[in-house]
Formats: sequence, C-alpha cells, structure tokens
Amino acid sequence: MRKGDRVLFYHSNCKFPGIAGIAEIDKEGYPDFTAFDPSHPYHDPKSMESKPTWFMVDVKFVSRLPNFVPLKLLQNLISGKPVPLEAFEVVRNLGVKGGWLSTEKVNLASKPTKISSDQSDGTNLDNPQSNKRKTQSGTTQPRRSKRSKN
Repeated sequence: MRKGDRVLFYHSNCKFPGIAGIAEIDKEGYPDFTAFDPSHPYHDPKSMESKPTWFMVDVKFVSRLPNFVPLKLLQNLISGKPVPLEAFEVVRNLGVKGGWLSTEKVNLASKPTKISSDQSDGTNLDNPQSNKRKTQSGTTQPRRSKRSKN
C-alpha cells in the first residue's frame, strides 16, 4: 500500500461485518511496534525489531458509504447466487472509474441508494438479525457446549 491509496474500511469481529466506508493510506507500512511489547495483547515473541514479522499502515477517514455493504451480500456476489441488480450495482460502483472510489466528484444521487431486501434465497438485508437459523429449541441463541468438570 502506498500513501494516497484508497482502501475499503471494513467492520470485522462484530455481529454484522461489512464495508462501511472509504479510507486513505496516510503513512506507508512500518513495523508494528505492538509486536515487540511483551505487555501488549498482540505481542509476538518471534518478531524481532531487526527483522519484523508484522507491519502496519496509518489510514485517514475519507467518507462513509451511503449504504453499509454487508458481508452476506459480498459472499452472494462471489458464490454465483442470484443478487438483485441494485445490490450488484452498489458493489460494482465501488471500484469503477467515476464510482465511489474515484478521485473525481460524483453525484451520489445518481448512484443506487438502497440495497434491495428482495433476496431470492430468503436473505433479508434490511434486518440481518432475521437471517439467523433457528436452533432445535426454536431460538436463535447459540447452544453452550457441555463440558465435563474435573
């Protein structure tokens, strides 16, 4: 990654992962100093300052996407499952010249502003919580493992 490159800002490690915005690389890759600190949760004893294993970049905010692009939609796009045309256009426009990632000014009013919830596979993009499968007990809560106590 080079300074000035635009990147997708992705929410991960959360209930509903997906692309939330656009960021720009503000500082190119440099050794991740947290890997050298034994008190830090990301400490890596194998990484040495003379030969670092991990690198990081600094990013700065550019813009928030008008619509959150959920991981479920991205998975459907690459799986070959049918995706509503509006949803496909939203993701396609992320990378095309003149789209949301372009440095040119874009009239966002001309871009799709809503991801359709009419999924042929029953996925509801307006309410991702409703997509959870029901368990045998009829709830959406995960079952806890039964561990034997020693």
